[in-house]
Amino acid sequence: MNSWERKNFKAGLNAGSLTKKTKMKTNMLFIAAMAISLAAFSQARLEVTVKNIKEGQGTIRVGLFTNEDDFLKNAAEGKVVKATAKEITVVFENLKPGDYGLSVFHDENENGEIDSNLLGIPKEGFAFGNNAMGSFGPPSFDKAKVSIKTGSEKQMLNLKYL
Repeated sequence: MNSWERKNFKAGLNAGSLTKKTKMKTNMLFIAAMAISLAAFSQARLEVTVKNIKEGQGTIRVGLFTNEDDFLKNAAEGKVVKATAKEITVVFENLKPGDYGLSVFHDENENGEIDSNLLGIPKEGFAFGNNAMGSFGPPSFDKAKVSIKTGSEKQMLNLKYL
């Protein structure tokens, strides 16, 4: 093969292939699409079913807490739904995988807080993750925490009325 044939042969091979710039753009788009896909799959969902609701009045308040210091004080996520007799289900979407303390109470008079008597005993229904109970007061964050991984997790909680 002479030099003219080699030059045209190489040009023919390169003519059908992508340029460096086009290859780089294609690779970047592929990497971006993969990152978006991975981010979507790394999100989690928590479905909380609250049972044993005494009456269909007021609201059910469900809170998720990310650490011991904020537990029962400053919810990272919260939902308020109308109470119905017997049972309700609340769904938290797009959660980051991790541990969440879970707390629920039946706000019968809709004042935004759990009412208690003079001794501090709740007058409204309550529940915690894993149906945990404390000895004299609420359970610890560790007892009430739910470990959420990617995908979907479920908790079935029974309200307790004292």
